[in-house]
Amino acid sequence: RDLKNLVILDRIDNPAAIAELKAINPKVTVTFYPYDVTVPIAETTKLLKTIFAKLKTVDILINGAGILDDHQIERTIAVNYTGLVNTTTAILDFWDKRKGGPGGIICNIGSVTGFNAIYQVPVYSGTKAAVVNFTSSLAKLAPITGVTAYTVNPGITRTTLVHKFNSWLDVEPQVAEKLLAHPTQPS
Repeated sequence: RDLKNLVILDRIDNPAAIAELKAINPKVTVTFYPYDVTVPIAETTKLLKTIFAKLKTVDILINGAGILDDHQIERTIAVNYTGLVNTTTAILDFWDKRKGGPGGIICNIGSVTGFNAIYQVPVYSGTKAAVVNFTSSLAKLAPITGVTAYTVNPGITRTTLVHKFNSWLDVEPQVAEKLLAHPTQPS
């Protein structure tokens, strides 16, 4: 409600999706910047400086990047956890009330696997548990930083993420099919 600007940071430019977002509410300015959450904090800070210079204020950060491929252990950790921590750390330079910032809201996208691991994908489940714990710590720091933090922990969602992926050490070659046999939610 009362949204003025929506800034999308993603590795993939999707003009059709941007146009769809603009059509939903033409009063909202939608802007896209290419961004990979695995870049160093300094690079993220540089991009945020550009965004803050243009918009003056940013109220909410939604950390939603994620992959589900336990064959790519380092990348899964880098995207699902390290990237989220780095992006959070970078935006705190702008929001932290100890530095004169206005505060803000961080919404980290976790997963029910952060509480109940899917044993076939322990790397993915572990990163989501780390997200839940990191966010819990951030939330407890809110009186100090002025930054509110919470997670959204969806169950199995029908996205490309769960249609085909690799289990850890190939312990379960049919894991995608087994997961999709459970109740799911639309994306």
